[in-house]
Amino acid sequence: MQRRTGFLAMAVLGACLILNSSARTQTTTPTDNATSAPDNAVMITVFLKHDQSRPLSELNAQLDKQGYYKAFPPQGVEIVSWYIMMGIGQVVTLRLPASKLREVNRALENTAWGPYRTEFYPTYDYKATATAQREKAQ
Repeated sequence: MQRRTGFLAMAVLGACLILNSSARTQTTTPTDNATSAPDNAVMITVFLKHDQSRPLSELNAQLDKQGYYKAFPPQGVEIVSWYIMMGIGQVVTLRLPASKLREVNRALENTAWGPYRTEFYPTYDYKATATAQREKAQ
């Protein structure tokens, strides 16, 4: 499983680096501990799929015990968005220096596994391009 996770993290990093050249975000809500992202910033979207066989209070107690609320997101990682997707769990989009990708992955491996199953996706903001194309088509 670790080998697969490491491969996935490397694949996400590579894809993020490629996609980042055209990525520009419209709105962000940085965390209190976020720093300005350097030019090598990447964005990833993390699906935190909750264990639906257990009650929410039990999941939150395990997250608290495992230190999730202290560890995620790590310092220097900006939260772009954080939503609840009913029936799935939480969907978090982060902007981070590429060098912090491993730290984000480890924070989730060490503190979120159990209550959540995680999925990572390279992400970029397409809003400005889509809006411009729509306006051009009008």
